[in-house]
Amino acid sequence: MQDEPVSLEEQFALLKKENAKLKMESSLRKSLANELEKQKVISEEARRAALSTAEELKSLSLNLSRYVSPQIYKKVFDDQGDVQLNSSRKKLTIFFSDIVGFTQITEELESEDLTDLLNEYLNAMATIAIRHGATIDKYIGDAIMIFFGDPESSGTSQDAKKCIEMAIEMQEFISKNASDWVERHALNRDLEVRMGISTGYCTVGNFGSDDRLDYTVLGNTVNLASRLESNARPGAILISTETYKVTKGEFHFDDGRSYNLKGLQAPVKAYEVLHNGEGKSSVAFTGRNIELKIKKEGLNQQEVDDAIEFLKDLSN
Repeated sequence: MQDEPVSLEEQFALLKKENAKLKMESSLRKSLANELEKQKVISEEARRAALSTAEELKSLSLNLSRYVSPQIYKKVFDDQGDVQLNSSRKKLTIFFSDIVGFTQITEELESEDLTDLLNEYLNAMATIAIRHGATIDKYIGDAIMIFFGDPESSGTSQDAKKCIEMAIEMQEFISKNASDWVERHALNRDLEVRMGISTGYCTVGNFGSDDRLDYTVLGNTVNLASRLESNARPGAILISTETYKVTKGEFHFDDGRSYNLKGLQAPVKAYEVLHNGEGKSSVAFTGRNIELKIKKEGLNQQEVDDAIEFLKDLSN
């Protein structure tokens, strides 16, 4: 049986239906293409936003790292969970330094010049400190507080050794650059720094409130280091007996003497680190109103006679 021929009306209806189907498919393709393009744009915007956020976080992280010592920064971001108020007892070596006559320097320099000098000085000291593995606790004006033994420690004696090595390098740097600082910053005298070091048990950790924390150290050892710094000669490094005990085979020291330190009832014996060629070739005398240091090496007879005459004049 043959199929009946399709009428023109039926052919037209089929074509119309097929055309509608094609139009729908075309419309769907266009919609899909538009949606893909839209998703592509959204994806690109998200990628750029993520990169921008990453750059912002990187910049924020870099800025934050400048406010804390590298070791503390690493400890905070490596620790799991929130940073909490906690502390521990450890044997540390504490360091304090202070520029001699800084108050007078602040009166002599304009604030911009003072800022340039102080930032240059602190940057140099911080570079040396970090190179020796120190934890920089804080800057207090021109004063610097540093400790060794937390969060990373090489052992008590090695921590103390690193601290003294750091202090010696700092003094050598200051001595080497003193005349340059005088010239460039119009100072009336060479920059000199006192340094004090003490070793002993401290409480170290986070102190503060729920809103603001300070990672620092507390204890008698900290106070002693600060007092020793205040009593050190300009350009000298004064260390506690405990620091001397754990490093006495590593450096040259004077014979030590007793100091009456503010806030302490009994005299405290402390030792001066001999550096820059100091040692048996030099001798120092200190008193209530006098500081006299004589480097015997290289003295000629005329200089000896002049020194004797000067001392004789003082006694008259």
